[in-house]
Amino acid sequence: MVSGCDLIKMKEDSQESGSTGDPVARVGEQYLYSDDLEGIASSGMSKEDSTERAQRFVNNWIRKQLLIQEAATKIEFDEAEIERKMLDYRYSLMGYEYQSYYVNQNLDTEVTDEEIEKYYQENIDNFILKQNIIRGKFIKLPKGAPKTKKVKSLLLSSREEDKEELNSYSLSYATQYQLDDSVWMVFDEVIKNSPLAEIPNKVQFLKNQNYIEQSDDQYLYFLKIEEYRISDNVSPLEFVKEGIKNIIINKRKVELARQLEEDVYERATKNQEFEIYN
Repeated sequence: MVSGCDLIKMKEDSQESGSTGDPVARVGEQYLYSDDLEGIASSGMSKEDSTERAQRFVNNWIRKQLLIQEAATKIEFDEAEIERKMLDYRYSLMGYEYQSYYVNQNLDTEVTDEEIEKYYQENIDNFILKQNIIRGKFIKLPKGAPKTKKVKSLLLSSREEDKEELNSYSLSYATQYQLDDSVWMVFDEVIKNSPLAEIPNKVQFLKNQNYIEQSDDQYLYFLKIEEYRISDNVSPLEFVKEGIKNIIINKRKVELARQLEEDVYERATKNQEFEIYN
């Protein structure tokens, strides 16, 4: 409604200035003019994207105007209260824009492993797994791929030359693969769209199997599990490390915004930049 009222005011101001451009849309007695679309699309956008954005703006304007006009026939508005809310929204938006600018200019995005470890230990109950996860290697190969019988020995080998050969082979022939066994992965995501997804008891499977081969009409599937964690247990730090980093950075953003507001208030108080009248 605020956006709609702003647009109505925009039309009235445009009409008073005599610079409105061509009408683009009309709802009742309210018009949207071509001048109102200036700045909707950036200069770097393609013609198709800019047209789509302009059409979306016009459709949103129509919907808001229809809602406003419907509301005007159903209830009686307190114009002063609406104006007050519009001003409050405007001031809040200006403050938010400045806080965002200040935070972006001053935010430290470097998070040490020690900070991540500390947050993890202090909030460990928040990191209970909701799914089974694994560390390991997974390869999906077309049945026509060469030397598929060698894949098992390469997967099970710890020799660096075999790891490099497996990586090169997978790059050339695999339709899907994950060979970094230091990365924790959601088990269901790894085996999705494969015969392994039909395993009836995945927890029992993880406890009893560390290597499996499966096939369907088109593909061969190889899975080597190095380590696993069952749902409802504490997540390993590495699995949630990136999430913790984002949490810490977001907490810094909140603290910067809060500190900015406090600093501005204290400075204004010291310099007697405001008064409260009784």
